[in-house]
Amino acid sequence: MVIVARGLELHVAVAKVAKYAAGESGDTVEVIERPHGGLSLVLADGQSSGRAAKLISNIAARKIISLLADGVRDGAAARAAHDYLRTLRQGKVSAEVSIASVDLTTGTLVISRNTQCPAVIIWRAPADDFAVTLLDDPSEPIGIHPRTKPVISELQLEVGLFALLFSDGLLAAGRRKGLSFDIPAFACAHLRQDSASAETLAEALISEAIALDDGRPADDISAAVLAVYPHAGAVQIRKMSVRFPF
Repeated sequence: MVIVARGLELHVAVAKVAKYAAGESGDTVEVIERPHGGLSLVLADGQSSGRAAKLISNIAARKIISLLADGVRDGAAARAAHDYLRTLRQGKVSAEVSIASVDLTTGTLVISRNTQCPAVIIWRAPADDFAVTLLDDPSEPIGIHPRTKPVISELQLEVGLFALLFSDGLLAAGRRKGLSFDIPAFACAHLRQDSASAETLAEALISEAIALDDGRPADDISAAVLAVYPHAGAVQIRKMSVRFPF
């Protein structure tokens, strides 16, 4: 997806794959335009995998998306989704949730986390120098504990900003062979390529994770990349494309 405002251009790309032989991914990713301008992406990872996990992640993502569409703030939407899931399933199931929102009113990227997975923030300078920040403050998944709330970070939108959100399947890729996936280092190496983009980075992250798992993903894996580029055109055309193999 491409969204343009204030001389900047936001690119959003998502890639995901199901656990090997599971049939259906238990992760859900949704994108919505905000009623006061901007865009929000929600990534929900349901407990376990397969159809049961998909039901849980759908419940969480749909609740958050519906509230965001009504103008509810991200933190309040995450808390409401937690209360809803905890009530519906009596505190017996959980979902890890990340929300990334581009707020055109404040000119910021707001990231809300209820997940063990960090958000990886990369600033790319013109000389291909990279500064990396991990948003990794401890946070709890929604649906279990009564006073769960998201950990929220806010970043200024500027050219060269990349934000990576992912489910724990990406974080755990290769672990059954004693390997680890250095996601920030891999992302920076990919971004040094001339053809690198939000879309190619999301796809490369998934491909590398699958390779680390010997072609048989040990868990559902999702990766979302938000990137800010300069926009030089006079006409602000917004675009979205989806590839959905079945």
